[in-house]
Amino acid sequence: MSQPAKPPSIIDLYPEETREAAELLKQAVPLMMRHDIPPNPVHYALWYTYSRGSEPELNRRLDKVVEDFDAFPLETASRLFRDYIIRGELEEARAGQQQVIELVDDIEGDVSRSVIGGQYYQQSLSQGLSALQEPIVDDLPSVLSDLQESTQLMQDQQEKFLYRLRAAQQEITHLRSQLERAHLAATLDSLTRVFNRHAFTRLLERALNESQQGLALVILDIDYFKQFNDQYGHPLGDRVLQHVGQLLRDLLPPEAFAARYGGEEFCVVLRNCANLNGVLDFAEQLRHKIQSLRVKVRRTDQILDSITASFGCAMAEEGDTFESLLTRADDALYQAKRAGRNQVHPITSETMLSA
Repeated sequence: MSQPAKPPSIIDLYPEETREAAELLKQAVPLMMRHDIPPNPVHYALWYTYSRGSEPELNRRLDKVVEDFDAFPLETASRLFRDYIIRGELEEARAGQQQVIELVDDIEGDVSRSVIGGQYYQQSLSQGLSALQEPIVDDLPSVLSDLQESTQLMQDQQEKFLYRLRAAQQEITHLRSQLERAHLAATLDSLTRVFNRHAFTRLLERALNESQQGLALVILDIDYFKQFNDQYGHPLGDRVLQHVGQLLRDLLPPEAFAARYGGEEFCVVLRNCANLNGVLDFAEQLRHKIQSLRVKVRRTDQILDSITASFGCAMAEEGDTFESLLTRADDALYQAKRAGRNQVHPITSETMLSA
């Protein structure tokens, strides 16, 4: 079965570097403000594309909408987003669905032919056995020839079916790989290769619903990251984030998971923690690893050794929600920053009272 051409992904459609994307941002947001359009992700994607000018038909339709309506209709935004922003993703999903349908149809046809062939073979065999039971078989060579021909036909059909079954297994493996890549793209942060914010929210809520016992949250924030980006540029800042993501993946204990929660903010959820001390030990280990990072500025060969991070830690308590646990860990992070940064702080009753 031939593979359909893969449509470009959303990331492929937006190749702009940081500065170019920032310029488009400066154009898109005022456009939304001018027409009193909430700058949510769907609207922003539409007006960002509008500012690029890469979809003239989308621009025409957006101009028409803001001309005809006092408020930007939500259903119109959803339809335009589907038609012009994520159409490649939808096409890929439809292509995968069509592959599965064709694959099932092919297998069904092969099974039907195999069943019919089996019935025909069984009929020929019955007729041959009946003929052989006659006292005198005048046409024995003919009976044997028919049996041989039926046997050969059955064998050929079985070989074809086996061939198609093996091809189907390869197709299934390919489709499973596509599904896994799509799943990873939907849950992982593309830069750091840890979970994204949406996946983190869902996973932490699920963990809290299962059991709060032994569950802990660590929030870390890279110190003075904005100044770092301003001084050395966003590409170098991205490299730092990639290094931190790698450290998290390397140091995570079993059943733990990490996510990029914001620009330079990461979260780690730990399980089976006996007490807060073990959580603090993990955070301290990670803090030392980040402090040991050395990043080279390629244009000057300068080695940077001043990368640090602040940490806030909190153990889950009975009745905790996503928001309550996150708030306590964030309060601890604030205490670490207020105390001078590059520190690990737990959230305790004393720190909550002094906050």
